[in-house]
Amino acid sequence: QVQLVESGGGLVQAGGSLRLSCAASGRTFSSYAMAWFRQAPGKERSVVASISRSGTILYYANSVRGRFTISRDNAKNTVYLQMNSLNAEDTAVYYCAATEGIPRTRAPTEYEYWGQGTLVTVSS
Repeated sequence: QVQLVESGGGLVQAGGSLRLSCAASGRTFSSYAMAWFRQAPGKERSVVASISRSGTILYYANSVRGRFTISRDNAKNTVYLQMNSLNAEDTAVYYCAATEGIPRTRAPTEYEYWGQGTLVTVSS
């Protein structure tokens, strides 16, 4: 299995940027498809972006497309989420997730492994 540890969250003003990192340890990182999810207070956890094992297939939620970029470095066992033009609606706990399978719907239930989450707060 794999262990995931997120970092990079914090407080940022609207319009600002943050980069989240998720460091993986355990089994071969390139064996996992990865994703970033977020959960705001009172809302369900939902996918923000996902990336295939090779890094060639990317997906973005409509709400972040054009502002966020997901990437991975298999040599460093790390997946990143570059977040630009942040707004108050982006405030949430962000989670890194991994799956050994093939995510069809990118629902949280498709991902077996999760990090502890990192809080992103955007002040307006």
